[in-house]
Amino acid sequence: MRFDVVTLFPAMFAAITEHGITRRAHELRLWTLTTWNPRDFTADAHRTVDDRPYGGGPGMVMMAEPLAQAVAAIRAEGAGARVIALAPAGHALNDAQVRRWAEGGGSMAIVCGRYEGIDQRFLDDCVDEVVSVGDFVMSGGELAAMALIDAVVRQLPGALKEASADEESFATGLLDAPHYTRPEQWRGRDVPAVLLSGHHADIEAWRRREALAATLRQRPELIRSARAEGRLTARDERDLRELAQVGAAESKSAA
Repeated sequence: MRFDVVTLFPAMFAAITEHGITRRAHELRLWTLTTWNPRDFTADAHRTVDDRPYGGGPGMVMMAEPLAQAVAAIRAEGAGARVIALAPAGHALNDAQVRRWAEGGGSMAIVCGRYEGIDQRFLDDCVDEVVSVGDFVMSGGELAAMALIDAVVRQLPGALKEASADEESFATGLLDAPHYTRPEQWRGRDVPAVLLSGHHADIEAWRRREALAATLRQRPELIRSARAEGRLTARDERDLRELAQVGAAESKSAA
């Protein structure tokens, strides 16, 4: 899969080409990365890519033309089948979309915003989707772009063991169960006995219940989505009722 990233700071992307799972997948040519600096598509001596916002207000806004020319250059190479811009106003990135992109393969152009934002006319004319990685504001889109690329790359066949990807948080629509490793006792805390039992059916049942508990506690909206999508079994529903009763009892006791 090919990624083309429009960014004022191309050196930042060494973090994913030179480290970890993404580095190994990059070396295996499972994905490629080309960066494009919008300053290279300016005509003035100062290589200006931003200007003051019309209507006043703080900060600067990235200009449409250098970004549009960068995207045009990407498409001239036959890439950038999908053009994604990263901004807080975009729709929330989720696991299902990441998996669809990975399964689709091909190429993707990612535009990293900076300053107060990007001229809306560029977003309207040149971008297919505006994506957000969370309800918070960062200094620019580079870290978000790396998060998106990392999420997609790890789903590419051969990037990591398929079982690992299938069992991760959100793959089933739920958060993941807790994980433990050696030693069996650490600072007075024991590994749950079921994980030492060797009984695979019991272990899977425990993990499922713990995943339900974590999701109910931290992301209850995912439970609602899983229920609407028919992902929950009769046993899941029974466990959820029991977990809800335990939670209610604990809340009443604390009060």
